[in-house]
Amino acid sequence: LLITFPAASQYFLWEKMRLPIGATFCVLTLHFGQWMNRVFNFYYWAWFPVNFTTPGLMIPSAIFLDVMLMMTGSYMFTALLGGMGWSLLFYPSNWTWLAPFHLAVKHPTGPLMS
Repeated sequence: LLITFPAASQYFLWEKMRLPIGATFCVLTLHFGQWMNRVFNFYYWAWFPVNFTTPGLMIPSAIFLDVMLMMTGSYMFTALLGGMGWSLLFYPSNWTWLAPFHLAVKHPTGPLMS
């Protein structure tokens, strides 16, 4: 579902202006809007910690989608290979900001189910 707006803006910018930056531009503006929403609505209005509401990072996936369109020039190969790369890059690109939350836990009573 995340790929629909970047793909539509990529089509428009590629078809009208031959610029292969449609998906990246769309994702950057989407991230800006999401951060504004999270900071003003979650933090300033509801006092909810911002690091609990971070959006998923889609910028590497959008760059990959734009590079696929620039290299192939075909909408079909961009949809097949770029869509697959979009989904495969989404999870590893979020590891960098999720790393501080992966902490080892030692239970003093041993295993929970024994």
